[in-house]
Amino acid sequence: MALLSLVPSDEEALLRESVAGLCSRFGPAYMRDCNAAGESPRELWDALAERGYLGVNLPEDYGGGGLGMSGLAAVGEEISAAGCSLLLIVVSPAIAGSILVRHGTPEQREDWLPGIAAGTTRVAFAITEPDAGTNSHNLSTAARKDNGRWLLRGTKTFISGVEDAHAVLVVARQRLADGTLGLPLLMLVDADAPGLERQHIPTALRGGDRQWQLFFDDVEVAPERLIGGETAGLKAAFDGLNPERIMGAAISCGSGGRGLRLAADYARERVVWDAPIGTHQGISHPLAQAKIELECARLMMQKAAALYDAGAPAGEAANMAKYAAAEAAIHCVDQAIQTHGGNGFALEYGLTDLYWGVRLGRTAPVSREMVLNYVAEHSLGLPRSY
Repeated sequence: MALLSLVPSDEEALLRESVAGLCSRFGPAYMRDCNAAGESPRELWDALAERGYLGVNLPEDYGGGGLGMSGLAAVGEEISAAGCSLLLIVVSPAIAGSILVRHGTPEQREDWLPGIAAGTTRVAFAITEPDAGTNSHNLSTAARKDNGRWLLRGTKTFISGVEDAHAVLVVARQRLADGTLGLPLLMLVDADAPGLERQHIPTALRGGDRQWQLFFDDVEVAPERLIGGETAGLKAAFDGLNPERIMGAAISCGSGGRGLRLAADYARERVVWDAPIGTHQGISHPLAQAKIELECARLMMQKAAALYDAGAPAGEAANMAKYAAAEAAIHCVDQAIQTHGGNGFALEYGLTDLYWGVRLGRTAPVSREMVLNYVAEHSLGLPRSY
């Protein structure tokens, strides 16, 4: 049974308080320094890992916290609410960890999950391609059998956190004997495997994580690195993509909430015409509207996490949560900038650091338009549009 508690438990409240307190020691200044130096936020990652926060969603049998996606979403929300960014938390424990829990063999779970739960093993995720985007039906990266191993060839793009990953969970299609492409496969590839090259993609994002284009040139993959066998296909992938959407929503909620708090503080303290600007409805009402939208999005995110943790169908809720949270966060941060006036563009106020992060949520990990396509088809029963 999927249960959604509207009153946070003592355990959740303590988890959120602890993560928020730890991340407050880092904050946006630390992230800005990482970005300027082209370095990953390793100190933040290690600090969270040391306290077990990066594996709270994974089963206790493998060193995790046993709190499911509800727990990891709380962690992700508090990290972004503190002005920090860790995209790798979306892909390593949420995507790769979730897929391994549901589709890994006992040996694979023993080999990979303890390290992922501890944060000492970091796994990136590669599905997007230059031509196909995230349309898994049109992926061209392929793996063919060769003398008891797999040979992987193709290109992936906009892959997060590869510079700090030990392995990459790659979605490819099987190259059949007749040369045609079969079902999708999921395979774990060492980040430094021979034949794997990467190229940095500069972006406007101010976080410490970087984006990469990956080139696989007959990269050898051992048979025990195939997750879910040759038939798991898209089901295994979506058991990782729904957690990705949930985490995307959680991060958007955290960033949107941070923007609102900064705006409310400023509107209380900034005095013009002998009164705080927050006394004017032209300032207060847009912030109130953004707050309502954000809280509605948080509820949908929590619902999606509860459904996933219960093993119930979560695709509809996860997509809606990602959509609602991204739109709410953009509204929150945009209105926060407007509330600050010219100061909203000054680096010292921290809002420009937030903007591109929340704007990314409208496009990735799945675009607003594809979410609307999904809801139109699967929720409303309308004809497929693509």
